[in-house]
Amino acid sequence: MDVLMPQMGETVAEGTLTVWHKQIGDSVKSSDILFEIGTDKVEMEVPAQIDGVLTEILVQAGETVVVGSKLAVIQGKSGSKSTPSPTPDFEVVEEDVSVMPAIEPKRQDRSMKLSPVVRKLLLENNLTHKDIVGTGRDGRIKRGDVLAYMKMNNAATSVSPPSEARGAVSGDGITVVPFSYRRKMTAEHMVRSKATSPHVLQAIEVDFSGVDNARRAIGPDWKQREGYSLTYLPFIAKAVCSAIKDFPHVNGHIETDHLVIFDRVNLAIAIDLNFEGLVAPVILNADLKAVTEIARSTHELAMRARADKLTPDEFVNATYTISNNGSFGTLITAPIINQPQIAILSTDGVTKRPTVIEQGGEDLIAIRPIGILAQSFDHRAIDGSYSGAFLRRVKQIIEEKNWLDSIN
Repeated sequence: MDVLMPQMGETVAEGTLTVWHKQIGDSVKSSDILFEIGTDKVEMEVPAQIDGVLTEILVQAGETVVVGSKLAVIQGKSGSKSTPSPTPDFEVVEEDVSVMPAIEPKRQDRSMKLSPVVRKLLLENNLTHKDIVGTGRDGRIKRGDVLAYMKMNNAATSVSPPSEARGAVSGDGITVVPFSYRRKMTAEHMVRSKATSPHVLQAIEVDFSGVDNARRAIGPDWKQREGYSLTYLPFIAKAVCSAIKDFPHVNGHIETDHLVIFDRVNLAIAIDLNFEGLVAPVILNADLKAVTEIARSTHELAMRARADKLTPDEFVNATYTISNNGSFGTLITAPIINQPQIAILSTDGVTKRPTVIEQGGEDLIAIRPIGILAQSFDHRAIDGSYSGAFLRRVKQIIEEKNWLDSIN
């Protein structure tokens, strides 16, 4: 049987083979994990489709190939060799070939089936594979299983230093940390974006008093019912979607020498993976959703992202991106555009600050929850005046909208 690069999603054309779990001469079963592949967003395990012996490996770990490429050959144990269907769905068609001697399967404990990502996570948190119950095929341990175990046992993942600060320490006191696959792909994407788009940053201060009033009114019931807090993010996202109706050019892509503008807002939300990198899954048709719907969608995406349960198709067709650093108390962030989009918004910390307000014709000093929204935009597509007017509209919506009446 020819082993092909599978289709990881309807819109994903290629992927990188990150690790082989079998070597030439190894016996395999149809339930065995054969190799792993990844994109810049997700990684997935690929099982063998038939019982047999791995006789050829044509693509080495680290190589990027298109969907449908021949990766390896498995000789069926029955003495027949399977050839693939035209599409990479691993259907089996058999033809007669010479019998190949069966090779005795190698004995492997569960530790031999761990991916490099899982091995690294276990090592960094002083865990062994024997501590974890795997939910992968044949009980294989996945990254999400380790994170779930750590959470259940009150492991302090949120206060642990990032994994980038750990590694093999040499005798001269220097720490060398190899980039993970996701970090490599992120680095390439960021460099490509900066080389492609002339980035311009604009920022605006926003008074979140109206949002706070709504959060105080429904927040306690929301947390009790949903199990998590109602943050500022879904309110900002709703305001952004509303403002895009007036300034649609920020909701587009550049293709060669023209701008493609989209009617719907497919909103990508940047999610931190416990300091292991970032992903930006997409809320489709976010402009049609209420604040509470955006909140639920964002929470669900974040939970599934950190458990490695997102699919490649959940990262495509984004038209605008929001990056959220507010929980860390940052003042202002200059985000890098998520290509081929036109703009990206950073939401930073909201803190109580003295500010001047006008009341009854007089200027007064009041304590208000103030935060900064910063947008990086592609100067090829729009100018500072257009971006500034868009930010002003976002600010106006956040400050003047009666959120309590329109939250659902």
